[in-house]
Amino acid sequence: MEFYVNNEKLDIVLEDEKTVGDVLKSFEAECEKNNATTINITLNGKNIGAEEFDNIFTEPLKDDTKLELVIVTQDEILSSFQNQKEECRELSNLLQELPVKLQAGKDKEATILISKLADFIEKFCHTATLSALFADIYKKLSIDGKNVNEFFQDFSQILNDFEQAIASKDTVLMGDLAEYEISPRLLSIAKTIEEL
Repeated sequence: MEFYVNNEKLDIVLEDEKTVGDVLKSFEAECEKNNATTINITLNGKNIGAEEFDNIFTEPLKDDTKLELVIVTQDEILSSFQNQKEECRELSNLLQELPVKLQAGKDKEATILISKLADFIEKFCHTATLSALFADIYKKLSIDGKNVNEFFQDFSQILNDFEQAIASKDTVLMGDLAEYEISPRLLSIAKTIEEL
């Protein structure tokens, strides 16, 4: 059997494990001891979705069985959040300057900034989603007194308005939303990250 974790081949010694499920159970027990969890399973080159999990659990191990797992640790989640904290603050400051950039006709700089904002939100949401696998972190992920889902329900509407303002080239609304709505919320995210 070939066993990979995060693309690294591990030499494992099977004890009483006879099925893929036995290996996964043993591995998950080790993960729990190390504040880690599995986020993706590939068996013999096929990505296994949640609905197929029960089917592979009873599959017997063979010499040519190839099991690839992607894991994430609690420390990696916290580290990822910490890396995002400075980016968040920087974006917040830059968004304060967006109205001036737009008035000065610096559309290219404004476009780059908007792209950075979209990338940041995507990264943060991905990390927040993974943090749900670790209850201790997820419970602390309260932004402006709201859990992360409630916060983003409100924030999404503002981002949608911002997107529409971009599409209609309404630079006044873009500037107002950036300065008075988006920038303060980014500071709130940074504050929450700091307290994790």
